[in-house]
Amino acid sequence: MELADRAVGFILSSISVTIFTYYTFWVIILPFVDKDHFVHNYFLPQEYAILLPVYAGVTLICFLSVFIGYVMLKSKKKKA
Repeated sequence: MELADRAVGFILSSISVTIFTYYTFWVIILPFVDKDHFVHNYFLPQEYAILLPVYAGVTLICFLSVFIGYVMLKSKKKKA
């Protein structure tokens, strides 16, 4: 089981580093590259650099709120 945990941890860490590197390059470095450079083909428009994390955060907060509400209702039913 320890090997599987290490593999999952490695995969999650790799995905996190990849997303962080992509986003950092997209937000910090790409605005200084010429608009007609081929590297712009690999990235979404700059507006999405703000919209995607905001939507992801709102979605995460919604799911956490539903989960907390579900747990609170379930614990109320156990007491009654």
